[in-house]
Amino acid sequence: MKRIGVILAALALLSGIVPATIAAPRQQPGGSSTYVVVYAANVSLDTAHAAIIAAGGMIVKENIGVGIATVSTSNPNFITAVRQQPALYGVSRNTSIGVAPQAVRRQQDRREIEQLTQERQASKNQPAQARLQSARSKKPDAEPLADLQWDMQMIHATADGSYRKQLGSKRVLVGIIDTGVDGSHPDIAPNFSSDLSRNFTQDIELIDGPCADEPDHSCDDPANVDENGHGTHVAGTIGAALNGLGIAGIAPNVTLVNLRAGQDSGYFFLQSTVDALTYAGDIGVDVVNMSYYTDPWLFNCASNPADSPEEQLEQRTIIEGTQRALRYAHNRGVTLVAAEGNEHSDMGHPIADASSPDFPPDAAHARTIDNSCLSMPAEGSNVIVISAIGPTKAKADYSNYGVEQTNFAAPGGFFRDGFGTAQYRSVGNLILSAYPQALALSNGDLNPDGTPNNDFVVEDCNSSGVCAYYQYLQGTSMAAPHAVGVAALIVSEYGKKDARHPDGLTLSPDKVQRIMKDTATAQSCPTPRLVDYSAIGRAPDFNALCQGNKHFNGFYGYGIVDALRAVDN
Repeated sequence: MKRIGVILAALALLSGIVPATIAAPRQQPGGSSTYVVVYAANVSLDTAHAAIIAAGGMIVKENIGVGIATVSTSNPNFITAVRQQPALYGVSRNTSIGVAPQAVRRQQDRREIEQLTQERQASKNQPAQARLQSARSKKPDAEPLADLQWDMQMIHATADGSYRKQLGSKRVLVGIIDTGVDGSHPDIAPNFSSDLSRNFTQDIELIDGPCADEPDHSCDDPANVDENGHGTHVAGTIGAALNGLGIAGIAPNVTLVNLRAGQDSGYFFLQSTVDALTYAGDIGVDVVNMSYYTDPWLFNCASNPADSPEEQLEQRTIIEGTQRALRYAHNRGVTLVAAEGNEHSDMGHPIADASSPDFPPDAAHARTIDNSCLSMPAEGSNVIVISAIGPTKAKADYSNYGVEQTNFAAPGGFFRDGFGTAQYRSVGNLILSAYPQALALSNGDLNPDGTPNNDFVVEDCNSSGVCAYYQYLQGTSMAAPHAVGVAALIVSEYGKKDARHPDGLTLSPDKVQRIMKDTATAQSCPTPRLVDYSAIGRAPDFNALCQGNKHFNGFYGYGIVDALRAVDN
């Protein structure tokens, strides 16, 4: 993979980002539109600014650290004008504001792997199998819902496993670049940093729905809410506290930092993701979780003939901007971990993409693609990429794979895991983690008395009457935070005082990855190597060929991450 370095110099802490709360101008006929512009390498800021003005643009927000700006313009030919400016590398469309409820409905389909929407709806108002009293662990030193966490048992993040050796350090910062984190959730609040958390995006009515329908009736959310649930689930897997309530995370004593870059609807755009990554590097974050791909392109192709010249430029811009931000964070000690994706594809041999661009709505067109096309950030520089497995350690049917991309495997849930288990099509095969109460209510997952009305949601209450909610999800989005939690334990165990951030610890991302590699549990390819998922009701295109050997292969990479071995080697 070609590496694209960061040329522009970074400034001091936070000085490179104009506050992300500035709203993008409304796009109106004959009015202004917004774009994200990446500066060319080795140009001065004055030169880049002059080029933007010459193209008819005005800077709304700027990230000096990696040379990216959100630009407002009334020039209908702005993209062409940017292409004529040598000081500007490229340009990408920015999001616009408007109401299109059908787009929100379409987004639900994109999340179906994680939400299992159809099964979830079918289970509502049926007798819940995982209600509080039957679910509580009988082990005196375990969290109440520990028996429902097969994932933690698999990687030995348990009371009699890694917790006895290392719980994680408050001096270790873990950033969750996601849809937000519910900092008030009782299992997350003890480890949540409100002071460091930031929101780098703004709700967009076109894809997120009317702002008036928001719980706070606003498109500007504080940095301690999650109106999607995805980011809170990720955060709970990483660092839910040991507090006698609900579940525990892999590193239940680290500090969790919300770096919101995703929309309520699950979209992640270039400017917000870049800002989140550079901010992570600036404040001393040790590990970040990236369970997303950068919209609007699932695969970014530099010169695909199915795309227009403007679309090709946009994709090159996304690659360049993301690579710069990844390099910026890595060079400042951030271990970067990403989900491999849920398209059940060999990432080394992609052949088609019919979902891009997914924004604006109805813009997608079918494309033949090849290995030169990159899914960002998973295929970016210095990124540790995680595939998903189920309770039997079988690769999850939906999980992407491949010897070029997969570094490690981790539990991500596998609803249909019928390989050697009677638990086929069971919520018990999924990953249980934190669920915002406000979202559970708005999603209709609770009865009037507050009890769950379906098997996908679990409630737990302590003796003081504090109650919390948890939901079952699956996806490589759920696998990545398991690896992030292990990485956070490694920094906690072996890290040194951070000279740039004296209150924190630090450990080279390369060393973190080496320890993960040395301590992962090697897993051979299945026999036969070509896994036929038709036995569990999947179409032939789900079939997957595992290439490699026990020490490294396309399903498991170097192996399944292990929390205990990582801190006890």
